[in-house]
Amino acid sequence: MAKVNADDEDGRMEQREQQTGDEDEGAVLRFVERFALDLANAGVPRMAARVFVGILVAESGNRTAAELADLLGVSAAAVSGAVRYLEQVRLVVREREPGQRRDHFVVRDDMWYETLTNRDEQLGRLMRTLEEGVRAVGEETRAGARLEDTRSFFEFFSREIPLLMQKWRALQDERS
Repeated sequence: MAKVNADDEDGRMEQREQQTGDEDEGAVLRFVERFALDLANAGVPRMAARVFVGILVAESGNRTAAELADLLGVSAAAVSGAVRYLEQVRLVVREREPGQRRDHFVVRDDMWYETLTNRDEQLGRLMRTLEEGVRAVGEETRAGARLEDTRSFFEFFSREIPLLMQKWRALQDERS
């Protein structure tokens, strides 16, 4: 048995005993909590971060809701809400084996690549809304200048993402 610090369903820290089997499993659980905390500090909802990392560390790259609930010591409802968020931001996909009743939540090997390259539509929407905001507050105002600067940043970002992704693919090809 190992003591593991973890958030309960209400987000409170609790210390619980968890059967780990060996020290490697304890190290994995500590990593899950640590990386989930890092992701939460970067803006990912805490439970979604924990579920994501729980899937990420699975050798197969997938887990069922029951497996995640057991691993993280949370309810199936908590896992369900987290998975909905992860599917929405395209970090996880839901799959079902033919003839099976359980969904498997899967992280793709190239999830970060896919997540970034699929942001064009969202960035376009942000830029259009920011243009509207600039017109609403006035281009000559300080608020208008801030909104235009933000719009320009997103425009720059949307132009640079494809170039960065090409560099990433080239680096991946070199490693293969």
